[in-house]
Amino acid sequence: MTPEPFTRNIRQIMDSADHLPSTFEEYLDLYADQVGDLVNTYIPRGSHADMERYLYDPLRSYSQNGGKRHRPLICFAACLAVGGDPVRATSAAAAIEHFHTAALIHDDIADEAELRRGEPCIHLTEGLGLAINMGDLGLSLVNGTVMHDSALDDATKVRVVTELIDMTRRTIEGQALDIGWARDGRYDVTPEDYLIMATHKTAHYSGAVPLAIGAIIGGGTEVQVEALRTYGRDTGLAFQIQDDLLNLIGTEESTKKDFRSDITEGKRTLVVVHALQHSPQRKRLVEILSSKEKDRAILDEAVDIMQESGSIEYARSHAQTLTSIAQNRLIDTIDPSPSLDMLISMGDWFVRRLG
Repeated sequence: MTPEPFTRNIRQIMDSADHLPSTFEEYLDLYADQVGDLVNTYIPRGSHADMERYLYDPLRSYSQNGGKRHRPLICFAACLAVGGDPVRATSAAAAIEHFHTAALIHDDIADEAELRRGEPCIHLTEGLGLAINMGDLGLSLVNGTVMHDSALDDATKVRVVTELIDMTRRTIEGQALDIGWARDGRYDVTPEDYLIMATHKTAHYSGAVPLAIGAIIGGGTEVQVEALRTYGRDTGLAFQIQDDLLNLIGTEESTKKDFRSDITEGKRTLVVVHALQHSPQRKRLVEILSSKEKDRAILDEAVDIMQESGSIEYARSHAQTLTSIAQNRLIDTIDPSPSLDMLISMGDWFVRRLG
């Protein structure tokens, strides 16, 4: 499969009121598999058979089990929303997804996780050293994918790669806070601290940068680029808060990863840091978060503590408020279009998804 037919199909469908997916979720369902194939066309082949065995084949298989692919798909939608041609955004969309793949591989290693999307983590199936190396390859593909795209002019390449470099740094900064707080047993983290961490670790690469890059490649004005960036940042933060909630109160089947693993790993989520400030059972919650506990009954107890302190409802309300304000602001800035409707629906999906 080549990138061009896929993106032309996206453009034709999204520009046709008769065939426009009615919701963002339907958009993802229609095109997630196709964009997965698109992303994999940008993973090269090795010059030795064992390079395939130890590097490219496992990375390709891991990438193929890639979830909803919302990041590249919102990059296309943003390009369309400013009147651009999504064919030109294919390499950047793939680059963002390569970054996501690399971040997940490294994140699972750091967290000593066991499952990712219902499958054993790649560091367990391939070994720690090879998994680190595959994550490094994913990172190397990010900028290279864009720089090798002959369809983009040099000025656009430089601007897009600059965005990707900044996105990478911010994500790593957020990861440092997340891992560091857990390592040092920090229980003085505030909701404001969490919001800074999650904005850096997730919101930039899951929302802000895919939308900004799509708008840049689409020829959007600076006002449009920054409006879409801000929208992606705020809804991307809501996305992370919802992800944290799903880990606590979703189901093992819907999350397809270690259910309530955030408790086992002692993650300082918005729910946790709020509960640490407001629960009369703070001491017991710290005990559980510090013990790497996997016993189902004790994990249930921790969730009950968070429920009773109002922390789950606090996090849910914060995500919904972020999204509502962001949607209204974007509607006031970007001209009406089917693509804008799709992006507004994206915000709803971010805070209402079940897995």
